[in-house]
Amino acid sequence: MTIAQIAPLADTWGMHGDVGWGWMTAMMIFMVLFWGAVIFGIVWLIRGTAWGGSPRGEPPVSRESPLDILERRFAEGVITEEDYRARRQVLLDATTGSNGARKDELVVSP
Repeated sequence: MTIAQIAPLADTWGMHGDVGWGWMTAMMIFMVLFWGAVIFGIVWLIRGTAWGGSPRGEPPVSRESPLDILERRFAEGVITEEDYRARRQVLLDATTGSNGARKDELVVSP
């Protein structure tokens, strides 16, 4: 239905020359939609600024690389030197192939 179809129908509900039930019903629906949109907008803005603009209210994502995290954990004393060396070697092996080339580089064999 369009507004052009609703307006005459709503106007016929006013039986005694005043605003009838049709217009009151339409105004109540629009009022609920309007205030719902206002409340949704306020909540959306507050959540966006509280979490730094990240989607779905998730906390901001850390920009540390895996090696940075490993080095920080070693510096804090969370892992031992042996663990640090073993995990660092695993991370370095994951970024380079067996021939020394990075995984995302094209390797041309002779």
